Parts: sequence; C-alpha cells; structure tokens
Amino acid sequence: MRAVTLTVGMLATAVLMAALSLLPAPYQVLTPGPTVDVLGDQLDGEPLIVVAGAQTYPATGELRLTTVSAWGGPGVKAFPLAVLRGWASPWSQVSLIVDEPEVTRAQVDHAHQVQMVSSQEAATVAALTELGYEIPTTLTVHSVLAGSGSQGVLDAGDVVLGLDGVPTADFAALTQILTATEPGTTVTVDVLRGRDELHLPVVTSQGEGRALLGINIDRQFELPIEVTITIDNIGGPSAGTMFALGIIDLLTVEDEAAGAHIAGTGTIDDTGEVGPIGGIRQKMAGARRDGADWFLAPTTNCSEVVGHVPSGLHVVAVSTLHEAREAVVAIGSGKGGTLPTCRR
Repeated sequence: MRAVTLTVGMLATAVLMAALSLLPAPYQVLTPGPTVDVLGDQLDGEPLIVVAGAQTYPATGELRLTTVSAWGGPGVKAFPLAVLRGWASPWSQVSLIVDEPEVTRAQVDHAHQVQMVSSQEAATVAALTELGYEIPTTLTVHSVLAGSGSQGVLDAGDVVLGLDGVPTADFAALTQILTATEPGTTVTVDVLRGRDELHLPVVTSQGEGRALLGINIDRQFELPIEVTITIDNIGGPSAGTMFALGIIDLLTVEDEAAGAHIAGTGTIDDTGEVGPIGGIRQKMAGARRDGADWFLAPTTNCSEVVGHVPSGLHVVAVSTLHEAREAVVAIGSGKGGTLPTCRR
C-alpha cells in the first residue's frame, strides 16, 4: 500500500510539473543570443556588408556583433521551464513582469527593425567620417518642443544653416556651437524656410552639458559611397559600433583585426559616440561561447561588466568609434594588453 501511495504521489507530481511547464509565466528570460561576424557572409553566401563606389580590401579575423535572446516580454509570456533554466544559468537574467506595456510582439519587432535600420545609417556615417570622407548633411527641424525658446519662432521644415552666422555643415558642428553657448543666452538661428533665408532669435535653454534650442532635428546625409548592410532576424540599435568597425576594416588597406577574434556591442550615433546597451552579460557569454577572445564594451556599461566576465574573455572599454578602431588595431597587432578595461 505504501509503495502504491508513493507511486501515485510521484505520478501526480510528474503530471503537475508537466502542467506547469505548459502554463505561461509572467517573467522575461534573457539568455546569450547568436553572434554574427560582420566581416563574413550571410546564409546565402552574400557578404553581410557590401560597399559600392569604393575599393574594398580583404579582411581576416572576426568582428562579431552580439545579441540577446528574450523569452517572454511584451505580448509573449515565458514558460516555467524556460524560467527555471534561466534561474539555473549564471549567464541568464530572469525578471518579473509587473506592469506589462500594452504593445504586441509585432509592434516590438517593428520598433527593433526601425532601430536596426537607423543604427546602420549612423554606423555608415560615423565610419566614413572616421575615414576622412566629407558627408554633406541637411539639418531639418522635425518638431519644436512646447515651452522652448524656439516655439513660435522656428517651424517644422525649416532647414538649419547656421548659428550666429557660423555655418553648421553637420550635426556635430551644431552641437559644438551649442556646447560653447551659455544656456539662457539668445542665439541667431539661420534657416532656410521655403526659398527665404531667415535669421531668427532663439533663447536657449539648459541641457546636459550644453545649451539647447528646443527642437528635434531630422538629419539627411549625402553619402559619397553606397554601403548596404543585410542581416536577418536581428533588431535593435546595439550592433552599430560593430557595423562601423566592419565598414572601416573593409575600406582600408590595413587589416585591422589581423586574424583576431573580436566581439563587441554598443550603439553609435553619426558623430561616432558609442552608447550603452542592455544585456551585456548575456552578450559577453555569447561572444565567448562562439570563440571570441576580445570584447569591446561601452564604457557606460562598465559597472555591469565588472565581476561578470567569462573566463578567457578580455574586455576593452570604449566610448567612441575612434577608440574602438584603435583597440581593434592594437589587438590585431598583439598589443591588446595595453588597452583600458572595465574596473571597479
């Protein structure tokens, strides 16, 4: 009788566990995702990065973008077995979904694809600028912030030509002038409105480290060469830095990676600034799993890096594309040990 009771109990437990494994849980599980060599080919054999209008050069080594696989989240719940596996893995992250946003998985995927396309354009501009190309840029007012000094002065559609008579050939030039401007002072914004060139006074406001005009700018670039980046089933902005490094490697005679296996992550803007990303622990684990010896991490993510680096992976902290490029060159030439890393 006792044996029968034990058997029945075990069977009931098994049935309960099987039932639980099929019930969605209000958690999201982040795990190391796939990595992709931006210097390599797609599944169809075509190069991931294709350049037209300029000479390209063979590259060796690897420059791998890194990703995170997410189970659960907006529109999709994680199954309990996935949650249990996440808790058991030192490289996974499990978080409870408290207030789930009212968005569908399709909307999330679309937003990630938009971010990916934007990051590819920014990576191209940043890479070509790093290589010395001149890139004509049109700065158009997309919208004016309510309550700002530009409200009632500037209009959506105005093309910004300069500030206080100093031409703003690109966004970096505009930012440089505003950085040197005392917030609260009045500047003259030179704009083209239709066919008319206007010189309009705007009172600046306080921003992070610089004065602000209170406008959102739409940047349109005239690229001197055509760069096409094709990658499937990966979204978001965090591959920007690796895309830019791949473009640089292909367009230079120097073989920057020189056989080294390098992975990394980081958003990038058209000025070449490397920004923070999410899931860096999972990305480092995925990089090491796929054979990377080196990992380029945004300096702003260093607090999440320290104490969580997989064995055998060397992390280099970078804050700009120029620093990232110099790091790849140093690693390729066997001098990676001199590069800055994340520290407590």
